[in-house]
Amino acid sequence: MQSSESSKSTSNNSETHLMRKAIVNVSRALLALTFTFSGLVKAVDPIGTQYKIHDYLSAWGLEAWSADWVTLTASVATSAAEFFLGIMLLFAIRRRLVSRLTLAFMGIMTLVTLWLYIFDPISDCGCFGDALTLTNGQTLAKNIVLLAASTATVLWPLDMMRLLSRSTQWIVINYTVLFILAVSGYSLYYLPQFDFRPYHVGADIRKGMEIPEGAEMPQFETTFILEKNGQRKEFKLEDYPDSTWTFIDSKTVQTKKGYQPAIHDFSITMAESQENDGEDITEEIVGDKGYTLMLVSPHLEQADDIHFDEINRIYDYATEHDYRFICLTASTGKGISHWRDRTGAEYQFANCDETTLKTIIRSNPGMVLMHDGRIEGKWSHNALPIVTPDTPTIDKGGLNLDKGNDTSTAVAMILWFAIPLALLTIADRFWAWTKWVRRRREG
Repeated sequence: MQSSESSKSTSNNSETHLMRKAIVNVSRALLALTFTFSGLVKAVDPIGTQYKIHDYLSAWGLEAWSADWVTLTASVATSAAEFFLGIMLLFAIRRRLVSRLTLAFMGIMTLVTLWLYIFDPISDCGCFGDALTLTNGQTLAKNIVLLAASTATVLWPLDMMRLLSRSTQWIVINYTVLFILAVSGYSLYYLPQFDFRPYHVGADIRKGMEIPEGAEMPQFETTFILEKNGQRKEFKLEDYPDSTWTFIDSKTVQTKKGYQPAIHDFSITMAESQENDGEDITEEIVGDKGYTLMLVSPHLEQADDIHFDEINRIYDYATEHDYRFICLTASTGKGISHWRDRTGAEYQFANCDETTLKTIIRSNPGMVLMHDGRIEGKWSHNALPIVTPDTPTIDKGGLNLDKGNDTSTAVAMILWFAIPLALLTIADRFWAWTKWVRRRREG
C-alpha cells in the first residue's frame, strides 16, 4: 500500500515538474522572440528610437536631458540591451542573471506603460519602432503578459533548457553584442535596412494621402473665449453671442477620432526670400510627371555640410537634364541663408513640417528622388549617388537606383547572424552527443 502511494506521489511530482518546465520554456520563448524582435527593429532605426526617447523626456519635463548625444546613446543602448536579453534567453545563457535582468526590465516598462495608459501623453509607446504600432492599452496588456512570463523564468531559471554548452556560450555573447552594435552603426551611417514608414522607396504619396469614400471623419469642437464688462466666458459656435463681446482666444479639441490616411501631413510651401514666397506647391511636386530630387533637412542649422560638393554636383546634374531640384526644410530664412553661405547652394528652398521631414528620411541632410508622386530612391548624405559628366539620365540607369537599400540587404543582415549561430549550435550539440556516446562506451 505504501509502495503504491509512493509511486503515485512520484508520478504526480514528475507531472508537476514537466508542467513547470513547459510553462518556463514557453515563457522563455515568448520573451526571447519579443525582446529579439523589439531590439532589432529599434537597432535598424536608431534615429527613430531617439525621437521617441525625446518625446518621453519632454513628457516628463526633462528637456534638459534631451541633448542629441544623450538620446542617441540611450537609443543604441536600449536596442542593444533588448536584443541581447532576447538572444540570451533563447540560448538559456546565464539563466539566473538574465532572468532577473529581464524581470527588472519588464517591471520598469510595465510601470511606464501604466502611466501611458492612464495619462496618455504619448499615443504610441514605440516598443516596436515603426514596424508595429500598438495603442497604450494594447501595450499595457502585452507588458503584463511578459511580466508574468519573466516572473516564471525567475522562479525556475534552471528549468530553461540550454541550447549550448557552457564552453561555447562566450561566442554567442560576443557575437550578439558585435552584431547589434554593427546594425545600429550601419543604420546611422547609411539608412535603416528596413523602412516601415509611409515614405519608403516605392511608396505612392498621392495614394497614401487618399481618404476612402464613406470613411468616418474626425470631429472637432471649437470653443471661443470672449469678454464683456471684465467678465470672460466660453462659448460654442452655436452659442456665439453678439458683437458686444470682445474676442480673446479660441481652442479646438478633437471630440471623435476618424480615418487618418497613412500620409496626412505632407505639405510643401515655398520658403522665405523665394520669388513665390509662401505658395503651396504640394500638388505641383506630387503631380510632377518628371523626376524631382529633394534634399531633405529638418534643420539646416544642424545638417552635416561635409558633402555639400556632392550635393551641388547632383544639383548641376539635375539642372542639365531638366529635373526639378529643391531643398525641403523646417528652417527659417535665417537658417537657409546660413546654409547658402556655407555651401554655395543655388537651388530653391521650401518649407515642410519638421516631423514629416524626420519621417521621410533618417539623415540630415538626405536625398529623395520622386517620380510622378512615387518615391524612387533615398540616400544618406554619407552615400549620395556619384554623378559625373558621363552619368546617363535617370531613366537610362543614372543614379544607380537598382543599388539602393532594399529587402535583400535586410535579409542578408539577418542571415549573417542566424546562420553562424545555427551552425555553432549544431556543432556544439554534435560534440556533446559524441562525448555522451564515448562515456557510454567507456562505462
